[in-house]
Amino acid sequence: MKAYELTSWLEKKYPSDAAEDWDNVGLLAGDDTNEISHVFLALDLTEETLAEAIEDGADMIITHHPMIFSGIKKINNHSFTGRKILTLIQKGIVYYAMHTNYDVLGMADLSADYTKMHDTTVLSVTEEREGEVQGFGRVGKLPREMTLREYAQLVKESLKLNDVKVYGNLDSMVKCAAVCTGSGKSMIKDVIKAGADVYVTGDIDHHTGIDTVAQGLALIDAGHYGTEYIFMDAMKKELTQAFPELKISCAEVKSPYTIL
Repeated sequence: MKAYELTSWLEKKYPSDAAEDWDNVGLLAGDDTNEISHVFLALDLTEETLAEAIEDGADMIITHHPMIFSGIKKINNHSFTGRKILTLIQKGIVYYAMHTNYDVLGMADLSADYTKMHDTTVLSVTEEREGEVQGFGRVGKLPREMTLREYAQLVKESLKLNDVKVYGNLDSMVKCAAVCTGSGKSMIKDVIKAGADVYVTGDIDHHTGIDTVAQGLALIDAGHYGTEYIFMDAMKKELTQAFPELKISCAEVKSPYTIL
């Protein structure tokens, strides 16, 4: 099949106009009239990930985080971004990214499922689409009231993580939670307004952590990668069902950092 047949399907389900204005999504490199048979999924297109995709024989790569965010004046082998673009073109690989459009239209509900919430509502509204309110994150009820320690352990196990950072009294009780994958500290005010007891997100810095606890909200920092690598498996299931003729593979699940 042609690459544009797949990207057209993606645009209908996760339209680029649902992305934030600052974002850069869609077809970022390559010729969408190319024939494709093997799609490789990853969270980020690092040089290591690109090498893995090439070794797997992929002719199209889809990532959550865009490799290119801002304007580029030079494309050469002197920068890691330039090297990746050159490699994509030389290998004839089509490259597509779906970031905040997927955050709003896919990742938000997906993350709520992983963190065991039900009766969810949108955390931070961005728009109304097809009669439904859309936006980042979700707020919902937990399966039962539990301690912060129990819920942090549940999040850790559900996301198959080696660790999570918890801000707050581990023995305090929580029954309403919020989640926003990636870096979600900008939505803490929305979480407090929604009346959640605990917020699951990533990239929480020291001062944000202690200041948020002082406002009565516990935090579970499951990491940027730890909350978003689930994109790969979810998209693999969708693409396999929609395009059974395509081979779909994923980058190795591997945290970008090591705790010693």
